[in-house]
Amino acid sequence: MPVPTVPDRRVPHRPARREDAHTDDHGQDGGQDVELRRNHGSLVLPAVCVLGGVVLLALPSERSLLRNLVAIGAVALGGVVLLGALRPFRFGIGPDGITVRRPGLRRLIRWTEIQALVLDAPPPVAGVPAPPRLLMVPAPGVALDAPSTARHPVDGRPAVELLDLGQVRERPDDVAAALARHGGERFVDLLARRRAAFPVDDLTMGLRGYETSPVDRLIRQGQEALAWGGAPERQAARAAVEQARAAGLTVAARGYSTAQVDEALRSLSAALADDRTTDREPST
Repeated sequence: MPVPTVPDRRVPHRPARREDAHTDDHGQDGGQDVELRRNHGSLVLPAVCVLGGVVLLALPSERSLLRNLVAIGAVALGGVVLLGALRPFRFGIGPDGITVRRPGLRRLIRWTEIQALVLDAPPPVAGVPAPPRLLMVPAPGVALDAPSTARHPVDGRPAVELLDLGQVRERPDDVAAALARHGGERFVDLLARRRAAFPVDDLTMGLRGYETSPVDRLIRQGQEALAWGGAPERQAARAAVEQARAAGLTVAARGYSTAQVDEALRSLSAALADDRTTDREPST
């Protein structure tokens, strides 16, 4: 079975915390408030676009129509991104609930208004992992200002996307720890559940490798079947893996290492074949 990936040994940015402790709605020690900080590293490219466009507009030229159009487009595109990134932002996790300040949602969401919180990530795109996101299922009768544009990954309940973790400096593990401490049983970390059910190393990209999307789909289906599926889900996932192995995966000009994928799918099939008498489900 593949060995879990070991993260780089580096000192991460830790969430900013307020030192006063409180007691949550269930009478438990809520601990310290956690304030997430916006990640401004993604502002370099739009700033370069704006500056480059301004420089092009300032240069004299007799035939400058095309150049000016390109410069105006760069300034407009970079400006839109910068304005969006510089809007007021706040995301706090505390004993009273979650404080959100972003476009479309500015309020304190109390824990009693939350039925479920899910930390998950969309499937990778072309082998590149997508940033995790935090989804919230409101409690019955609770209306938020933001629309329910997402779904609970396990049971399909309508959910609101509260946070894209690619926008903050804190690591997903740090955010998950704060949510688990304050949110209790409302919170489930599906990223951790998948890793615990079937850990997979980051697959190496290279020339003449397997097409990424089918591989990611098979591994994700198998992990979810092992993490919270029943016998039918595990059987279906194993059948999909075995069918792909028998038919042969598509080889692309650039894709995942064929040797690594073959080993991962072999181990996944073996794990899915294990006889399990107890079905698993997330706690929320």
